Amino acid sequence: MAAEAGELKLPFIHDDQLTRCMRLRAQSLQQKNARPQDGEKLLHPNEHIYRVDFIRQHNLHFLRWDIQLERSGKVTVTGTSQHWTPDLTHLMNRQLLEPVGIFWKKPGAKEVEYNEADAQEFGERLVELAKIRKVMYFLLAFTDGLEPAQLKGSIIFKA
Repeated sequence: MAAEAGELKLPFIHDDQLTRCMRLRAQSLQQKNARPQDGEKLLHPNEHIYRVDFIRQHNLHFLRWDIQLERSGKVTVTGTSQHWTPDLTHLMNRQLLEPVGIFWKKPGAKEVEYNEADAQEFGERLVELAKIRKVMYFLLAFTDGLEPAQLKGSIIFKA
């Protein structure tokens, strides 16, 4: 669904560099047989980092999620409160925000389903976070055979 007049459609952008950096951190710990910092979140193979660039930060009103999945599967979208400096700061579990957005598509289905109450609350929370940051990072976990290349996602606001 395209954004209409008066709407601001902000796409999820896969942050390859940051995802790679976080994977290197996990590999490094594994090679050294070391433990992560207390409370540190290490990426699992099915998790990727995405970002949303808020080209406008004020007077936004959350309207809807626009999540399209090319095949059946599930994606869990978790916001982070991280202001990223990946060379200096590791993602900590306490920086993962709730609620999360869970979107899924059943085999043979055309439409993506989701928990409307959680998705609405999550979207409204993003409006508040947008006021204090130009970029927000998200942890997306793909399951049931879904891959990042099979996702197109945006957040739509009334501007």
